Amino acid sequence: MSVTQEATSPVMRRARPAGDRSHIARLTILGLAGALVLVSIFSLTAGASDASVVELIRATLSSDIEISARDRVIIYDIRLPRVALGILIGAALAVSGAVMQGLFRNPLADPGLVGVSAGAGLGAISIIVLGGATLGPIVALLGIYALPFAAFLGGLATTLLLYKVATRRGQTSVATMLLAGIALGAMAGAFSGVLIYLADDNQLRDLTFWGLGSLAGATWTKILAAGPIIVLALVASPFLARGLNALALGEGAAHHLGVPVQRLKNIAIVAVAAATGASVAVSGGIGFVGIVVPHLLRLSIGPDHRYLLPASALLGASLLLLADAVSRTIVAPAELPIGIVTAAVGAPFFLWILLRRRGVLDL
Repeated sequence: MSVTQEATSPVMRRARPAGDRSHIARLTILGLAGALVLVSIFSLTAGASDASVVELIRATLSSDIEISARDRVIIYDIRLPRVALGILIGAALAVSGAVMQGLFRNPLADPGLVGVSAGAGLGAISIIVLGGATLGPIVALLGIYALPFAAFLGGLATTLLLYKVATRRGQTSVATMLLAGIALGAMAGAFSGVLIYLADDNQLRDLTFWGLGSLAGATWTKILAAGPIIVLALVASPFLARGLNALALGEGAAHHLGVPVQRLKNIAIVAVAAATGASVAVSGGIGFVGIVVPHLLRLSIGPDHRYLLPASALLGASLLLLADAVSRTIVAPAELPIGIVTAAVGAPFFLWILLRRRGVLDL
Protein backbone atom coordinates (compact mmCIF):
# COMPACT_ATOMS: atom_id res chain seq x y z
CA MET A 1 0.00 0.00 0.00
CA SER A 2 1.36 3.42 -0.94
CA VAL A 3 1.87 6.32 1.43
CA THR A 4 -1.11 8.14 -0.11
CA GLN A 5 -3.34 5.13 0.34
CA GLU A 6 -2.19 4.75 3.94
CA ALA A 7 -3.03 8.38 4.60
CA THR A 8 -6.44 8.38 2.94
CA SER A 9 -7.68 4.92 3.87
CA PRO A 10 -8.59 5.80 7.52
CA VAL A 11 -10.24 8.97 6.28
CA MET A 12 -12.35 7.00 3.81
CA ARG A 13 -13.32 4.57 6.54
CA ARG A 14 -14.46 7.48 8.72
CA ALA A 15 -16.35 9.20 5.88
CA ARG A 16 -19.55 7.36 6.72
CA PRO A 17 -20.84 8.42 10.18
CA ALA A 18 -21.46 5.79 12.81
CA GLY A 19 -25.02 4.52 12.63
CA ASP A 20 -25.48 5.63 9.02
CA ARG A 21 -27.66 3.03 7.32
CA SER A 22 -28.18 4.84 4.01
CA HIS A 23 -26.22 2.17 2.11
CA ILE A 24 -28.38 -0.58 3.63
CA ALA A 25 -31.50 1.48 2.88
CA ARG A 26 -30.61 1.83 -0.81
CA LEU A 27 -29.94 -1.90 -1.13
CA THR A 28 -33.19 -2.63 0.69
CA ILE A 29 -35.17 -0.42 -1.70
CA LEU A 30 -33.63 -2.20 -4.69
CA GLY A 31 -34.42 -5.57 -3.14
CA LEU A 32 -38.01 -4.53 -2.39
CA ALA A 33 -38.46 -3.34 -5.99
CA GLY A 34 -37.36 -6.74 -7.26
CA ALA A 35 -39.57 -8.49 -4.72
CA LEU A 36 -42.58 -6.46 -5.87
CA VAL A 37 -42.03 -7.59 -9.45
CA LEU A 38 -41.89 -11.25 -8.37
CA VAL A 39 -44.94 -10.92 -6.10
CA SER A 40 -46.89 -9.23 -8.90
CA ILE A 41 -46.13 -12.12 -11.26
CA PHE A 42 -47.11 -14.62 -8.56
CA SER A 43 -50.35 -12.73 -7.90
CA LEU A 44 -51.20 -12.82 -11.61
CA THR A 45 -50.90 -16.62 -11.60
CA ALA A 46 -52.53 -17.35 -8.21
CA GLY A 47 -56.20 -18.17 -8.03
CA ALA A 48 -58.85 -20.80 -8.59
CA SER A 49 -58.35 -20.64 -12.36
CA ASP A 50 -55.30 -22.18 -14.02
CA ALA A 51 -54.87 -19.24 -16.42
CA SER A 52 -51.13 -18.69 -16.85
CA VAL A 53 -49.62 -15.25 -17.37
CA VAL A 54 -46.52 -16.96 -18.81
CA GLU A 55 -48.59 -18.50 -21.59
CA LEU A 56 -50.26 -15.15 -22.20
CA ILE A 57 -46.88 -13.43 -22.59
CA ARG A 58 -45.67 -16.17 -24.92
CA ALA A 59 -48.85 -15.86 -26.98
CA THR A 60 -48.37 -12.09 -27.19
CA LEU A 61 -44.76 -12.45 -28.36
CA SER A 62 -45.34 -15.35 -30.74
CA SER A 63 -48.09 -15.76 -33.33
CA ASP A 64 -47.67 -19.56 -33.24
CA ILE A 65 -49.09 -19.83 -29.70
CA GLU A 66 -52.77 -19.28 -29.04
CA ILE A 67 -54.52 -18.72 -25.73
CA SER A 68 -58.21 -19.04 -25.02
CA ALA A 69 -60.47 -16.00 -24.79
CA ARG A 70 -61.41 -17.12 -21.26
CA ASP A 71 -57.80 -16.95 -20.08
CA ARG A 72 -57.34 -13.53 -21.69
CA VAL A 73 -60.37 -12.20 -19.82
CA ILE A 74 -59.15 -13.68 -16.54
CA ILE A 75 -55.68 -12.12 -16.91
CA TYR A 76 -56.50 -8.76 -18.50
CA ASP A 77 -59.90 -7.93 -16.98
CA ILE A 78 -59.78 -9.63 -13.57
CA ARG A 79 -56.28 -10.31 -12.30
CA LEU A 80 -54.33 -7.44 -13.87
CA PRO A 81 -56.59 -4.64 -12.52
CA ARG A 82 -56.63 -6.46 -9.18
CA VAL A 83 -52.83 -6.47 -9.03
CA ALA A 84 -52.65 -2.82 -10.10
CA LEU A 85 -55.20 -1.80 -7.47
CA GLY A 86 -53.43 -3.88 -4.82
CA ILE A 87 -50.13 -2.14 -5.56
CA LEU A 88 -51.75 1.29 -5.33
CA ILE A 89 -53.65 0.59 -2.11
CA GLY A 90 -50.79 -1.24 -0.38
CA ALA A 91 -48.40 1.62 -1.17
CA ALA A 92 -50.98 4.24 -0.13
CA LEU A 93 -51.74 2.64 3.25
CA ALA A 94 -48.09 2.00 4.09
CA VAL A 95 -46.94 5.50 3.12
CA SER A 96 -49.90 7.04 4.99
CA GLY A 97 -48.85 5.15 8.10
CA ALA A 98 -45.23 6.28 7.74
CA VAL A 99 -46.27 9.92 7.25
CA MET A 100 -48.64 9.83 10.22
CA GLN A 101 -45.97 8.28 12.42
CA GLY A 102 -43.55 11.00 11.40
CA LEU A 103 -46.16 13.72 11.92
CA PHE A 104 -47.17 12.48 15.37
CA ARG A 105 -43.61 11.35 16.17
CA ASN A 106 -44.83 7.96 17.33
CA PRO A 107 -44.76 4.51 15.67
CA LEU A 108 -48.28 3.68 16.87
CA ALA A 109 -49.99 6.16 14.55
CA ASP A 110 -51.89 4.44 11.74
CA PRO A 111 -54.90 5.49 9.67
CA GLY A 112 -56.86 2.41 10.71
CA LEU A 113 -56.09 2.58 14.44
CA VAL A 114 -56.73 6.29 15.00
CA GLY A 115 -60.04 6.56 13.17
CA VAL A 116 -58.97 8.03 9.83
CA SER A 117 -60.11 4.95 7.91
CA ALA A 118 -63.43 5.02 9.81
CA GLY A 119 -63.94 8.65 8.81
CA ALA A 120 -63.13 7.85 5.20
CA GLY A 121 -65.52 4.90 5.39
CA LEU A 122 -68.29 7.19 6.65
CA GLY A 123 -67.81 9.42 3.61
CA ALA A 124 -67.92 6.46 1.26
CA ILE A 125 -71.00 4.93 2.93
CA SER A 126 -72.77 8.27 2.66
CA ILE A 127 -72.37 8.19 -1.11
CA ILE A 128 -73.35 4.51 -1.39
CA VAL A 129 -76.55 4.90 0.66
CA LEU A 130 -77.59 8.49 -0.09
CA GLY A 131 -76.07 8.91 -3.54
CA GLY A 132 -79.26 8.06 -5.40
CA ALA A 133 -81.48 10.51 -3.52
CA THR A 134 -80.14 13.12 -1.11
CA LEU A 135 -76.67 13.42 -2.64
CA GLY A 136 -77.80 12.75 -6.20
CA PRO A 137 -76.70 16.14 -7.64
CA ILE A 138 -73.21 15.75 -6.13
CA VAL A 139 -72.85 12.24 -7.55
CA ALA A 140 -74.01 13.46 -10.96
CA LEU A 141 -71.50 16.30 -10.85
CA LEU A 142 -68.47 14.24 -9.78
CA GLY A 143 -69.29 11.03 -11.65
CA ILE A 144 -66.91 8.15 -10.88
CA TYR A 145 -64.91 10.43 -8.57
CA ALA A 146 -67.83 10.95 -6.16
CA LEU A 147 -66.98 7.93 -3.98
CA PRO A 148 -63.22 8.57 -3.54
CA PHE A 149 -63.86 12.31 -3.09
CA ALA A 150 -66.40 11.69 -0.32
CA ALA A 151 -64.03 9.24 1.37
CA PHE A 152 -61.24 11.83 1.08
CA LEU A 153 -63.39 14.46 2.81
CA GLY A 154 -64.27 12.03 5.60
CA GLY A 155 -60.63 11.08 6.13
CA LEU A 156 -59.52 14.73 6.00
CA ALA A 157 -62.05 15.84 8.62
CA THR A 158 -61.07 12.98 10.94
CA THR A 159 -57.33 13.64 10.55
CA LEU A 160 -57.74 17.36 11.25
CA LEU A 161 -59.83 16.68 14.36
CA LEU A 162 -57.36 14.07 15.58
CA TYR A 163 -54.41 16.42 15.18
CA LYS A 164 -56.22 19.29 16.92
CA VAL A 165 -57.22 17.13 19.87
CA ALA A 166 -53.94 15.23 20.32
CA THR A 167 -51.50 18.13 19.83
CA ARG A 168 -51.03 20.91 22.36
CA ARG A 169 -48.26 23.52 22.32
CA GLY A 170 -46.43 21.59 19.65
CA GLN A 171 -46.40 18.34 21.65
CA THR A 172 -48.48 15.30 20.76
CA SER A 173 -49.70 13.06 23.57
CA VAL A 174 -49.65 9.41 22.58
CA ALA A 175 -52.39 8.52 25.05
CA THR A 176 -54.60 11.36 23.82
CA MET A 177 -53.94 10.40 20.21
CA LEU A 178 -54.99 6.79 20.70
CA LEU A 179 -58.01 7.63 22.85
CA ALA A 180 -59.12 10.41 20.51
CA GLY A 181 -58.72 8.03 17.58
CA ILE A 182 -60.91 5.46 19.33
CA ALA A 183 -63.53 8.12 20.05
CA LEU A 184 -63.52 9.52 16.50
CA GLY A 185 -63.64 6.00 15.06
CA ALA A 186 -66.61 5.19 17.31
CA MET A 187 -68.42 8.37 16.26
CA ALA A 188 -67.82 7.61 12.58
CA GLY A 189 -68.95 4.04 13.20
CA ALA A 190 -72.16 5.28 14.86
CA PHE A 191 -73.05 7.53 11.92
CA SER A 192 -72.14 4.73 9.53
CA GLY A 193 -74.46 2.43 11.47
CA VAL A 194 -77.34 4.86 11.02
CA LEU A 195 -76.72 4.95 7.27
CA ILE A 196 -76.47 1.15 7.12
CA TYR A 197 -79.79 0.95 8.96
CA LEU A 198 -81.33 3.10 6.21
CA ALA A 199 -79.80 1.03 3.41
CA ASP A 200 -81.87 -1.35 1.30
CA ASP A 201 -81.08 -5.06 0.96
CA ASN A 202 -78.77 -4.71 -2.04
CA GLN A 203 -76.85 -1.83 -0.47
CA LEU A 204 -76.63 -3.72 2.83
CA ARG A 205 -75.04 -6.75 1.19
CA ASP A 206 -72.54 -4.56 -0.66
CA LEU A 207 -71.67 -2.65 2.50
CA THR A 208 -71.17 -5.86 4.52
CA PHE A 209 -68.54 -7.24 2.15
CA TRP A 210 -67.06 -3.80 1.51
CA GLY A 211 -66.52 -3.29 5.25
CA LEU A 212 -64.41 -6.45 5.48
CA GLY A 213 -62.02 -5.20 2.81
CA SER A 214 -61.43 -6.83 -0.53
CA LEU A 215 -59.86 -6.34 -3.95
CA ALA A 216 -62.41 -8.64 -5.57
CA GLY A 217 -64.28 -5.82 -7.28
CA ALA A 218 -61.18 -4.34 -8.90
CA THR A 219 -61.88 -2.91 -12.32
CA TRP A 220 -60.12 -0.47 -14.62
CA THR A 221 -62.93 2.02 -13.88
CA LYS A 222 -62.17 1.91 -10.15
CA ILE A 223 -58.48 2.37 -10.87
CA LEU A 224 -59.33 5.36 -13.04
CA ALA A 225 -61.41 6.83 -10.20
CA ALA A 226 -59.06 6.27 -7.24
CA GLY A 227 -55.70 5.88 -8.97
CA PRO A 228 -54.98 9.55 -9.77
CA ILE A 229 -55.75 10.61 -6.19
CA ILE A 230 -53.50 7.92 -4.72
CA VAL A 231 -50.71 8.64 -7.20
CA LEU A 232 -50.78 12.37 -6.41
CA ALA A 233 -50.54 11.62 -2.68
CA LEU A 234 -47.66 9.19 -3.23
CA VAL A 235 -45.82 11.66 -5.48
CA ALA A 236 -46.18 14.40 -2.84
CA SER A 237 -44.90 12.25 0.03
CA PRO A 238 -41.14 12.28 -0.83
CA PHE A 239 -41.18 16.08 -0.65
CA LEU A 240 -42.18 15.73 3.02
CA ALA A 241 -39.20 13.54 3.92
CA ARG A 242 -36.71 16.19 5.05
CA GLY A 243 -39.38 18.09 6.95
CA LEU A 244 -40.52 14.93 8.76
CA ASN A 245 -36.88 14.19 9.65
CA ALA A 246 -36.56 17.66 11.18
CA LEU A 247 -39.93 17.32 12.90
CA ALA A 248 -38.55 14.34 14.84
CA LEU A 249 -36.56 16.90 16.88
CA GLY A 250 -39.75 18.77 17.79
CA GLU A 251 -41.73 21.52 16.12
CA GLY A 252 -39.62 24.27 17.67
CA ALA A 253 -36.34 22.77 16.50
CA ALA A 254 -37.78 22.09 13.04
CA HIS A 255 -38.90 25.73 12.78
CA HIS A 256 -35.41 26.97 13.71
CA LEU A 257 -33.96 24.67 11.03
CA GLY A 258 -36.01 26.54 8.45
CA VAL A 259 -38.82 24.03 8.01
CA PRO A 260 -42.25 25.61 7.35
CA VAL A 261 -43.88 23.49 10.04
CA GLN A 262 -47.49 24.52 9.55
CA ARG A 263 -47.34 24.08 5.79
CA LEU A 264 -45.66 20.70 6.27
CA LYS A 265 -48.44 19.57 8.61
CA ASN A 266 -51.15 20.77 6.23
CA ILE A 267 -49.66 18.95 3.24
CA ALA A 268 -49.08 15.78 5.29
CA ILE A 269 -52.65 15.75 6.58
CA VAL A 270 -54.13 16.28 3.12
CA ALA A 271 -51.86 13.60 1.59
CA VAL A 272 -52.80 11.05 4.27
CA ALA A 273 -56.49 11.83 3.94
CA ALA A 274 -56.38 11.61 0.13
CA ALA A 275 -54.46 8.32 0.03
CA THR A 276 -56.47 6.69 2.80
CA GLY A 277 -59.81 7.99 1.57
CA ALA A 278 -59.32 6.83 -2.01
CA SER A 279 -58.07 3.44 -0.80
CA VAL A 280 -61.00 2.90 1.56
CA ALA A 281 -63.46 3.97 -1.13
CA VAL A 282 -62.48 1.20 -3.55
CA SER A 283 -61.31 -1.57 -1.22
CA GLY A 284 -63.14 -1.13 2.09
CA GLY A 285 -61.46 -1.50 5.46
CA ILE A 286 -57.98 -3.03 5.23
CA GLY A 287 -56.20 -2.55 8.52
CA PHE A 288 -52.71 -2.78 10.03
CA VAL A 289 -50.74 -2.31 6.79
CA GLY A 290 -49.91 1.25 7.83
CA ILE A 291 -48.46 0.24 11.19
CA VAL A 292 -46.73 -3.04 10.33
CA VAL A 293 -44.80 -1.92 7.25
CA PRO A 294 -43.15 1.32 8.52
CA HIS A 295 -42.28 -0.28 11.85
CA LEU A 296 -40.56 -3.25 10.20
CA LEU A 297 -38.58 -0.93 7.96
CA ARG A 298 -37.52 1.35 10.81
CA LEU A 299 -35.96 -1.67 12.50
CA SER A 300 -33.91 -2.48 9.39
CA ILE A 301 -33.11 0.77 7.56
CA GLY A 302 -33.65 3.38 10.25
CA PRO A 303 -36.01 6.37 10.60
CA ASP A 304 -34.74 8.51 7.69
CA HIS A 305 -37.90 9.35 5.74
CA ARG A 306 -35.94 9.86 2.51
CA TYR A 307 -35.60 6.08 2.39
CA LEU A 308 -38.46 5.05 4.68
CA LEU A 309 -41.23 6.45 2.46
CA PRO A 310 -40.26 4.77 -0.84
CA ALA A 311 -39.39 1.55 0.98
CA SER A 312 -42.79 1.62 2.71
CA ALA A 313 -44.54 2.01 -0.64
CA LEU A 314 -42.75 -1.01 -2.10
CA LEU A 315 -43.12 -3.27 0.94
CA GLY A 316 -46.75 -2.23 1.50
CA ALA A 317 -47.63 -3.09 -2.09
CA SER A 318 -45.87 -6.46 -1.87
CA LEU A 319 -47.49 -7.43 1.44
CA LEU A 320 -50.97 -6.51 0.27
CA LEU A 321 -50.54 -8.53 -2.92
CA LEU A 322 -49.38 -11.51 -0.85
CA ALA A 323 -52.34 -11.12 1.51
CA ASP A 324 -54.65 -10.94 -1.50
CA ALA A 325 -53.12 -14.09 -2.98
CA VAL A 326 -53.68 -15.87 0.35
CA SER A 327 -57.29 -14.66 0.51
CA ARG A 328 -57.93 -16.06 -3.00
CA THR A 329 -56.34 -19.46 -2.46
CA ILE A 330 -56.84 -20.43 1.20
CA VAL A 331 -60.54 -21.25 0.74
CA ALA A 332 -60.61 -21.63 -3.08
CA PRO A 333 -62.80 -21.51 -5.08
CA ALA A 334 -64.39 -19.15 -2.53
CA GLU A 335 -62.57 -15.99 -1.42
CA LEU A 336 -61.72 -14.74 2.07
CA PRO A 337 -61.96 -10.95 2.59
CA ILE A 338 -58.46 -9.50 2.60
CA GLY A 339 -59.19 -7.42 5.70
CA ILE A 340 -59.45 -10.65 7.71
CA VAL A 341 -55.99 -11.75 6.52
CA THR A 342 -54.28 -8.44 7.32
CA ALA A 343 -55.98 -8.28 10.73
CA ALA A 344 -54.93 -11.83 11.58
CA VAL A 345 -51.30 -10.89 10.94
CA GLY A 346 -51.36 -7.24 12.01
CA ALA A 347 -53.16 -7.54 15.36
CA PRO A 348 -50.52 -9.81 16.98
CA PHE A 349 -47.81 -7.55 15.54
CA PHE A 350 -49.48 -4.51 17.11
CA LEU A 351 -49.63 -6.27 20.48
CA TRP A 352 -45.92 -7.07 20.12
CA ILE A 353 -45.17 -3.38 19.54
CA LEU A 354 -47.16 -2.45 22.67
CA LEU A 355 -45.35 -5.04 24.78
CA ARG A 356 -41.99 -3.95 23.37
CA ARG A 357 -42.71 -0.31 24.24
CA ARG A 358 -44.74 -0.73 27.42
CA GLY A 359 -42.04 0.96 29.45
CA VAL A 360 -42.09 3.94 27.08
CA LEU A 361 -45.79 4.49 26.41
CA ASP A 362 -47.54 6.94 28.68
CA LEU A 363 -50.61 4.78 29.18
